Amino acid sequence: MSPSEVIVPALLFLALAGCATSSVDMAPRRPDRPWVPRTRSGGAIVPGAAPAVDSGANGYVLPFNPALATVPDPLALDQRHEYSLAELIDIAQSNNPLTRKAWNDARGVALAAGIAKSAFLPTLTASVVAAYQNLNNNGTPAGLSLNGINNGEGVIPALSIQWLLFDFGERSAVLHAAEEGSVIANVGFTAAHQQVIHAVSLAYYAHVAARAHLSTAGRSLTNAQAVQVAAEEHYAHGVGTVVEVAQARQATAQAQLLRVQAEAGVQDAYQGLIGAMGISPLTRITVANIADRELPAAVTDSIDRIVAEALGRRPDVVAAYAARRASEEQVRAARAELFPKLFVSATGAYNSGQLNVTSLPGFGNQSPTTNLTANHFNFTVVAGVTVPIYDGGLRLAMLEQAQAKADNAALALTHAREEAVHEIVVAQNGLRTALSAHEASTLLVSAAQTTFDAALAAYRNGVGSITVATTAETQLLQAENAETDSYSAALSTAATLALAVGGLGSAPR
Repeated sequence: MSPSEVIVPALLFLALAGCATSSVDMAPRRPDRPWVPRTRSGGAIVPGAAPAVDSGANGYVLPFNPALATVPDPLALDQRHEYSLAELIDIAQSNNPLTRKAWNDARGVALAAGIAKSAFLPTLTASVVAAYQNLNNNGTPAGLSLNGINNGEGVIPALSIQWLLFDFGERSAVLHAAEEGSVIANVGFTAAHQQVIHAVSLAYYAHVAARAHLSTAGRSLTNAQAVQVAAEEHYAHGVGTVVEVAQARQATAQAQLLRVQAEAGVQDAYQGLIGAMGISPLTRITVANIADRELPAAVTDSIDRIVAEALGRRPDVVAAYAARRASEEQVRAARAELFPKLFVSATGAYNSGQLNVTSLPGFGNQSPTTNLTANHFNFTVVAGVTVPIYDGGLRLAMLEQAQAKADNAALALTHAREEAVHEIVVAQNGLRTALSAHEASTLLVSAAQTTFDAALAAYRNGVGSITVATTAETQLLQAENAETDSYSAALSTAATLALAVGGLGSAPR
């Protein structure tokens, strides 16, 4: 072997190895320095390019890409209409990306079941091959030197069919597993809608509570100002002190601060509602109030009955059950791989031209075609049985792997049931507590209002203390906020209980 025959392959090998390791140059140059990507004229990052030299001017800030600087368009909604919870949920279900993603996932998995069905049908493959043949013959028969050159060309169309007739139920098991997968995806689609309904409901109740807090803060400010006026009148008539006026003004300033914070809370709650709906944050919408909405009644059914009904329709339990059935079918498919398969295959080809070939190689799924001669039609049918004899334990390992997955699926179903029971019990207890808290807070508001009115009247008449009046005003604010929070908590826990039992199919009633 000449030196050139050794050096050339070695240099080629080194060049290929260098191409693989040189890609690390695309990563940041140092762990403590910013990555400065190379950009096109429009600002887009150039993929596969080595970083530019770090100037340190922008620090850890990516270059601006104008193509991405587009603000999502807000929904065109009627600004004069006050949208109820049911209408907000309807908007969310139509526009939230989560519901659309779940829908696409369900469609994709359904197509996978269709792919599994196609395994029962034969595969038909057609091919056309254009060929050119050159024969150069050199010989010396009987001492005579003979040379001949023959050229030929032609077209060979071929048609191949393959059909698996019997496989001990492997294709059927794969199909059933794919169908169970479609059930899981469809259940996930329903679960996504339930989660959107739940998220919008909680955000809606939080927004309503924030608005109620703002209204309470406004009344508290009015009450504080009334105490301040009384303190200033006392001081003007020589029956009050500077300390009393300062205390009253401090209470008014505190009430003003609480009002500002309540206004910020309303804005935050509004953005939380828009985010739960999955629409543009720039969308402006008027939300209807539910201050006079009647609270749900306490749950009277036994916990056993509630749990029994919930376990039969909760999306996570239904999906876990379908996953277990799918894993059992996968075990059946893996076991069928241990048995023979019966198949039939047929190939037809026609050689037109001046070719003299003995076989046509297969293309794709087409079987090879043999015994071709010029201008000849060939048709071959083969029926046979494939019997697995030895594969190094591959199929047995796959069977054990499928059995382990089936066992995990059964455990996941048990865990899903236990988690469902836990969530139902917690939600039911939370609803009972919230209803009791709202009942108690309603009585507290009534008592606090009476106390404040009496304290303010006593102070105005010179028989009361400003400390008692400001304390009563603070306690009234706390009582009203507690009533608002317990009201919102009762509605929220009712929606959570409906979600926990799998019955949150529309706006909570």
